[in-house]
Amino acid sequence: MKVVITGATGFVGQVIVKQLLEAGDEVVVLTRNVAKAAITLGSACKYFQWNDSESLPPLEALEGADGIINLMGETISERWDENHKKKIYNSRINGTKKLVEALEKLKNGPKSFISTSAIGIYGNRGPEDLNESSNLADDFLAKVCKDWENEANKARNYGARVAIIRVGIVLGKGGGALAKMIPIFKLGGGGPLGSGNQYMSWIHVEDLASMFIEALKNPSIKGVLNGTAPYPASNREFTKVLGKAVKRPAFLPAPAFAIKIAFGEMSQILLEGQKVLPVKFKEAKFKFRFPTLEMAIKESL
Repeated sequence: MKVVITGATGFVGQVIVKQLLEAGDEVVVLTRNVAKAAITLGSACKYFQWNDSESLPPLEALEGADGIINLMGETISERWDENHKKKIYNSRINGTKKLVEALEKLKNGPKSFISTSAIGIYGNRGPEDLNESSNLADDFLAKVCKDWENEANKARNYGARVAIIRVGIVLGKGGGALAKMIPIFKLGGGGPLGSGNQYMSWIHVEDLASMFIEALKNPSIKGVLNGTAPYPASNREFTKVLGKAVKRPAFLPAPAFAIKIAFGEMSQILLEGQKVLPVKFKEAKFKFRFPTLEMAIKESL
């Protein structure tokens, strides 16, 4: 299977590439920096340069592809000033728009278009159980996700089956949320954020990568799916499990006002939460390798 990937050098992208290559698939990487991508991903992939929001991707990279996995997007884990918010928005919406527009020009276009979104689309919902049909929020992150999904869905106009995975908090070795949290916890500075009652809907990176590949290869999967593990945890529960895993106390709370001062508008990701359930993946009989938080954190350490 020939698979084209954007965002392949990111934390999730690297694991998807690894799993695809292990399965014997042909991987084509669209990247802004071919040399850097080749160092990160190795010589088994084919590389094409593409500045994702300014022009159409090279058609020779897409021609004859069986599927596309679209992971592009500027990081949201920096303080959000107006300039960075524009980067967050444009990298996702404009880049996806250009990628989809290129499909019209192909003689032999992809059968599937698998794109990314985020559970931030649901907004702050407390302990409410959320599935793929739940109402959506109206804040900045929700708008980004809704516009992002809208652009991805246009790939259906060119004959592609579209599936969109709303990704939760990603855990795993060497990156994701834990890469920033573990050093703090090992120094004894870990603890609940704000009230600690907000839910953290997480997913192990290996399971998330498998979700993308399952969506790519399973023709019955389409529409939006929640990319989360089956057992969300409150922030208080999460910090307790992580503290136990690194053998350090995790009881020092970080007050909400201090987080808001330090992170600005981005603090909503830390202080607000949603209890998101992977209903469609469970209906599709997806097999989680790391269904519980304890298993995911133990493997990540």
